[in-house]
Amino acid sequence: MIGTAWAQAGPGGAPPALVSFAPLVLVFVVFYFLLIRPQQQKAKEHRRMLDNLKRNDEVVTSGGLYGRVMTLDPRVVTLEIAPNVRVRIDRQQISSLAKAGKDEPKPKEKEENK
Repeated sequence: MIGTAWAQAGPGGAPPALVSFAPLVLVFVVFYFLLIRPQQQKAKEHRRMLDNLKRNDEVVTSGGLYGRVMTLDPRVVTLEIAPNVRVRIDRQQISSLAKAGKDEPKPKEKEENK
């Protein structure tokens, strides 16, 4: 009833510290290229758009208001959202330029031959 004792090697040593640290570094690199870097590029593009604003540009605010830029200050922009209706907003709240309908050509009427 005595079991056979097999000669086995002892438990292996701990893996090198670099091998156990590599997955953490890999996760950070993936997060950087998928989340952080695109966000930085988008913020840079937004800053560039705000710096290039000029009078009579059509813009959209972060609240969804469409308006035309009337005056520009370093921090405040005055928008005309309807005839003789002007609002002052923080420059950072302008989310994009509104180009819809501005550069679109009028559709041509089709001539019908009868």
